Amino acid sequence: MSNELQLRNRQKTRAIDAKLLKTVTRALLADELALKAYQLGIHLVEPEEMAQVNWDYLQHEGSTDVITFDYRSEVPPGEGIPELYGELYICVNDALKQAKEFKQHWTEELARYVVHGVLHLRGYDDLEPAKRKVMKKEENRLVKVLAEKFALKKLAKK
Repeated sequence: MSNELQLRNRQKTRAIDAKLLKTVTRALLADELALKAYQLGIHLVEPEEMAQVNWDYLQHEGSTDVITFDYRSEVPPGEGIPELYGELYICVNDALKQAKEFKQHWTEELARYVVHGVLHLRGYDDLEPAKRKVMKKEENRLVKVLAEKFALKKLAKK
């Protein structure tokens, strides 16, 4: 079973270094989480598309930062199931808004959304306060590790 990472950038809000984002994501998956088999699609989308996905699949109104789809349960029995198999929809506009609120660079918020979505695909949950605390701790740890390895501000393509 091979590792597969696809990135689709359908947003026009900010120019993003897709190659670097893929490198950061691979480091997260292979180095930090030590995944031997993964298939991940990342979609960077505009607020309108995110709002549509949010409504179509979750019946929630409006845009949101990240939506995760886990496909592991859809693999037919007898076939090899990757350790991580899913998609992330990420709204860059939401990253810009949250970055201002939390006083950090928007690219760091973008990296956080990738980490957050991947953690959901690894079974972390943030619906209950105790589980949210565990997830947030791991999210913060991984974002810090990635920020030490990579200049996350360079995700902003000039």
